[in-house]
Amino acid sequence: MKRLLNILFLLIVSGVIYISCKKSYSPPAINVDYRYLTIDGSLINSVDSPSVITLSQTARLTDSSLAYNPETGATVSVEDSAGGSFAFAETGGGKYRSNPLSLNPSDKYRLKITTSSGEDYVSDYVAVKQTPPIDSVTWQQNNDVMIYLYTHDPSNDTKYYRWDFTETWQYEAPLQAELSQTNGVLFYVDATDQTFDCWRSLNSSAILVGTSIALNQDVINKAPITIVQQNTQKISIRYSILVRQYAIAPDAYQYFSVLKKNSENLGSIFDAQPTQLVGNIHSVKNPSEVVVGFFTASSVQQQRIFISKYQVSNWNFVDSNAECKQMTIDHAPLPNPEFYVYDYPDTSYYPYYFCGASCLTIAKRECVDCRLKGGVNQKPSYW
Repeated sequence: MKRLLNILFLLIVSGVIYISCKKSYSPPAINVDYRYLTIDGSLINSVDSPSVITLSQTARLTDSSLAYNPETGATVSVEDSAGGSFAFAETGGGKYRSNPLSLNPSDKYRLKITTSSGEDYVSDYVAVKQTPPIDSVTWQQNNDVMIYLYTHDPSNDTKYYRWDFTETWQYEAPLQAELSQTNGVLFYVDATDQTFDCWRSLNSSAILVGTSIALNQDVINKAPITIVQQNTQKISIRYSILVRQYAIAPDAYQYFSVLKKNSENLGSIFDAQPTQLVGNIHSVKNPSEVVVGFFTASSVQQQRIFISKYQVSNWNFVDSNAECKQMTIDHAPLPNPEFYVYDYPDTSYYPYYFCGASCLTIAKRECVDCRLKGGVNQKPSYW
């Protein structure tokens, strides 16, 4: 026992000495205010789809929030090799949009940016790639639902591909209210202002690229696009995914592959270590300045599929607000104008239904208003 106590004493003393000698260290590089321009987007050769360029600034490693920092007030345009140009209009949040474009496949194009601080950036000229059609978008369930893509180029010219997608899903509020209110005025809801059915859309953020360069034919089979995790809200009623395909050049494929590796494989010292990104966009004044982004130009091919809850098995979505708190208050029913006013002081509650001649049932707003979960109450045109 004494020996054990001596060992414990030595361990405690050693711990005290270690703690007393421990000093915090902040590497100087972390405190340097590195803010790099980040450019995301491409030039789309389509009379139906606009091109969108998103500009932002990187955050410092010491920024606790690592919040998105949009680059606003910039001038964005694209210039062709024949000297023509067309401007992008700022739409908010660092996004700049062009009208739908019909590009000349024999021309080359470059991106030009002037920031609000007067800094000029320009990309290399790039050719317009022709994208082959998507053969099919399919899905397979193994608990989760896996979305896959198949495509090929019979001319064997593409070889390198990039994809993105938009998910849309229908969902419901836990309770279906027959009433709503605007500025304290009660009214019966109809199809335009109902808050029971909503549709939410979400754009992809993952980097999706593929190549057939190692194959004898330009074929992509069963490229993984995304995973819909089991029992999530996305397939609680009906789900849709619109997948877009772009042909890209070999240097663009290399850039996006490195970007994907750097952003996804940083778990341990045994993972692939970060590789320096070298894009095709440069500062005019300082060519050595780091600029994050790669400008591409191509046509786009797209395909949409739908999945309903009746097509999947063992999909048991449970809304966290399924047991919604309700209460009744004294109130006279519509349409007596004298009693239109809804003035319950707790704004977290919302009108639900009239429960009698002089009583109104109210419920937590998140239980009767599906829009609070990020969706809109108007059905998309393609639904």
